[in-house]
Amino acid sequence: MATGRNHRPATRSRGIPEATVARLPLYLRALTALSERSVPTVSSEELAAAAGVNSAKLRKDFSYLGSYGTRGVGYDVEYLVYQISRELGLTQDWPVVIVGIGNLGAALANYGGFASRGFRVAALIDADPAMAGKPVAGIPVQHTDELEKIISDNGVSIGVISTPAGAAQQVCERLIAAGVTSILNFAPTVLSVPDGVDVRKVDLSIELQILAFHEQRKAGEEAATANRRGPEGDMSAVMPA
Repeated sequence: MATGRNHRPATRSRGIPEATVARLPLYLRALTALSERSVPTVSSEELAAAAGVNSAKLRKDFSYLGSYGTRGVGYDVEYLVYQISRELGLTQDWPVVIVGIGNLGAALANYGGFASRGFRVAALIDADPAMAGKPVAGIPVQHTDELEKIISDNGVSIGVISTPAGAAQQVCERLIAAGVTSILNFAPTVLSVPDGVDVRKVDLSIELQILAFHEQRKAGEEAATANRRGPEGDMSAVMPA
């Protein structure tokens, strides 16, 4: 779902390609499910299938972590959970602020997956004075006038923008000026940021449009197949007499 571009180089300081970094959360999700079922080890083929990648790519990705499975045994699930969590920075608590507490922002605030994955919603921020003090997901909404102080007081480096498109760039600039260096953007607009700031964009309408393209293509292929088969369904329309 998440798409975006990075201003940083294509590889991290430890030499892990961005494409591999993007797949690590997929592996972690699959491994966490195995851990919850008390599965001790997993083969590369099984884990690759659960993560939706091919096993050769998985083994290559894990080689960047210095993790190699044991032939005939596979990978130790708990160790990989720890190893990937550490690589992703999830062994520490990451305070996050959400700016824009409309329907989407409120839904994000209520999402229970943040805490279990190493993220803590430190503050909810909105420009509407009427929202100030109102609890959302048990957290009182604070006004945007307090944004810089909130970020400083909580040591926030990750911001989530769920404002209308027209307000997103200004919010983005304030976040960056206050010290935020990573932004998850749900606003339907492209943000301009300086080098050293990472942006991930989530646009549901774009994802739906891509799915619509594939549905249209499949429908066209089915119609073409039906036409080739002819009214009798036996390819008589295209077979010579």
